[in-house]
Amino acid sequence: MVDLSRHARHISLPQVGMKGQQKLSDANVLVVGAGGLGSPALLYLAAAGIGRLGIIDDDTVDISNLQRQIIHSTNNVDKPKSQSAKESINSLDPAIQVVSIEERLTPDNAIAILQQGWDVLIDGTDNIPTRYLIDDACSILGIPWIYGSIHRFEGQVTVFNHKDGPCYRDLFPEAPPTGAVPNCEEGGVLGVLPGVIGSIQATEAIKIILGGRRIFVGSSFNL
Repeated sequence: MVDLSRHARHISLPQVGMKGQQKLSDANVLVVGAGGLGSPALLYLAAAGIGRLGIIDDDTVDISNLQRQIIHSTNNVDKPKSQSAKESINSLDPAIQVVSIEERLTPDNAIAILQQGWDVLIDGTDNIPTRYLIDDACSILGIPWIYGSIHRFEGQVTVFNHKDGPCYRDLFPEAPPTGAVPNCEEGGVLGVLPGVIGSIQATEAIKIILGGRRIFVGSSFNL
């Protein structure tokens, strides 16, 4: 059931309306990683009225995360990130079904987790092997996924495996050498950058669910 008062500004949009808002309410989005990218993506997907959100993360909240991982708070330091994120989402909208998965995505569990009815996947990870795993599993199961990456002051977003669009392996056939791409801890990152990139990832997910145009398939947003 669509909450008319909560989503009134969406429903007023000709491109959304009641039909589109119902699509959002019926949608299932899985976010891999409740960190810098996953935080804004999850919050904006929840605010948009996505009916079922999945969070997969095996990490706990650290005080150093709070500079950019806005879904968490000081009170939740040392809590599992998936649980902390679930609390924030349900504080925003108690009606959203949140599936909290306190695991790391691995070759052993990826297919089983991605088979749980997800329409779209958002990549909020910061390691390359997991991105190849996401790409392979989504290709097997026919799930579109939204890639996001950040490095210091730069970020990028694109969509893979959507309809006849390219996959991650089409763009990056071979992984770079181990250690060639530093993560946030090693290289640093401007705190607001993942907020921008994660929000755009959420936007692309919403566009896919609504059947919108100008989705970043075969192209990318670069900052």
